[in-house]
Amino acid sequence: MLSRRQFLKSLLAGGAGLYLSSPFLKAFAEAASPPQGSGAKGGEMLKRKIPKTGEEIPAIGLGTYIRYDVELSEAELAPRREVIRTLYQSGGRLIDTAYVYGRAEELLGRLTTELGIKDKFFIATKVWAQGRENGVRQMESSFAKLGVSRVDLMQIHNLTDYKTQLETLKEWKVAGKIRYLGITYASPWASGRLMEVMKREPIDFVQQIYSIAVRDVEKDLLPLAEEKGIAVLANRNFEGGDLFARVRGKPLPEWARDFGVTSWAQFFLKYVLSHPAVTCVIPATANPPHMADNLQAGFGRLPDERDRRLMVEYFESL
Repeated sequence: MLSRRQFLKSLLAGGAGLYLSSPFLKAFAEAASPPQGSGAKGGEMLKRKIPKTGEEIPAIGLGTYIRYDVELSEAELAPRREVIRTLYQSGGRLIDTAYVYGRAEELLGRLTTELGIKDKFFIATKVWAQGRENGVRQMESSFAKLGVSRVDLMQIHNLTDYKTQLETLKEWKVAGKIRYLGITYASPWASGRLMEVMKREPIDFVQQIYSIAVRDVEKDLLPLAEEKGIAVLANRNFEGGDLFARVRGKPLPEWARDFGVTSWAQFFLKYVLSHPAVTCVIPATANPPHMADNLQAGFGRLPDERDRRLMVEYFESL
């Protein structure tokens, strides 16, 4: 199975434009796919249930922060088109975005329409506004950019004016304009604020930072989510790429192969996914090979409690 590093070396050897070839990506996905009997039922990606409804969604998704706020030129669209195609072909479905992510919503709407798979994705976006009218205006703009009449998940970003926005979201959920409502905060130190809302409001999803290096949510937010039946989206699983810098040149532990890990990206993602409260991880990438590599974390068995302790110990020893 190709590691991320080996795959990138092959790209450089084959030319910069090679990674835009769908057949090439398909060949990589086939080479990296889990063997029969690896623990992935029927060769399908791991799925997790949304506690409030029992609906299942694939456990590997896509984040769009920063990397999808780009010019809508073919040079910028091409790799992102392949990321979305690769996500879909490998069984991933959830894409997380936001009104405040610049052109990201418009880009997603354009590419999913072009690929003819717009209705195949679980789309999550966010409102970040003060006041009811501003919130409604922002969300209607998101719908227009995404080219949809209904959004799967609308989240109140950073709990901004959450009481006002939550009332709107409750109304829109009853009306069928959104299927689920959630809350987010872009800081690992804000879990207390999120938990206050989780305890007293009918929240379907919560989104927070979670990685092998930033594990604060394991103490209280994740147990509360399990108790309250709230789905969890985990973001910044690579800490903006900082985790890769930390392990650069360092070998993966041999025992990680016991649960199907062949790259550091898979190591980091499988750690997060192995917590039972986590519904979906949403690492952001605009790089097709990285997307293909990330997706492999959704196949094979997950680390058990002993494995998780070993993973943390090994990572912290580097």
